[in-house]
Amino acid sequence: MQLFYNPTLDNSISQFSFSSEESKHIVKVLRKKEGDTLSITNGKGYLYEAKIMVADMKRCKAAIISRKKIHAPVHSLHLVVAPTKMNDRFEWFLEKATEIGVNEITPIICERSERKVIKLERMQKVIQSAMKQSLQAFLPKLNPPISYADYILSEKSGLLFIAHCGEGEKMELKRRVAPDKDITVLIGPEGDFTQNEIDLAYEKDFLNVSLGKNRLRTETAAIVACTTVSMINNG
Repeated sequence: MQLFYNPTLDNSISQFSFSSEESKHIVKVLRKKEGDTLSITNGKGYLYEAKIMVADMKRCKAAIISRKKIHAPVHSLHLVVAPTKMNDRFEWFLEKATEIGVNEITPIICERSERKVIKLERMQKVIQSAMKQSLQAFLPKLNPPISYADYILSEKSGLLFIAHCGEGEKMELKRRVAPDKDITVLIGPEGDFTQNEIDLAYEKDFLNVSLGKNRLRTETAAIVACTTVSMINNG
């Protein structure tokens, strides 16, 4: 099964056209013909089956023949992660976190962040591709980058955790996570959070967590957190 993505689809639409890029992929690469069926998601919890009406490489047209609503998970995972110095490492994190199961991602700019400019359009494409590859019906929400100070002062809910390499007693994340609860995890940059940033998180009710005995890269730490929450909820 190959899944396509079209965010404009809703239950009022009966026919639509693919973009020129996807039309070329469907007709020239996949060699699909009129009468063949395709699976599509709108990224909002619906899976559609559509039949190709016009197999044109520039504008492939299809008609919806069935639709299915996928129930959203009870829990929500929000990863708040400092972008890595190398773009490819952060894109790897986005891809894997989407495959494993993340609901929302916020890039934060910290005092020690080496990367402060982020190409959201490129990152959105990585997430869309990973959603399609892993056959999911929900597209994770990617927020614009925000400064650590602005983020920490924003409204939040659910269980709040911060993972850092500083001193202090820490309980393993797997022992703090509760099933079916909304969870937010803060992951810092390569140089870690400053003590001031850690103290601000404590003031806003974030709890210390450990992701294991080994020292992890930013993107690895985020994936460990994502996997831990997924296993607690889906194990």
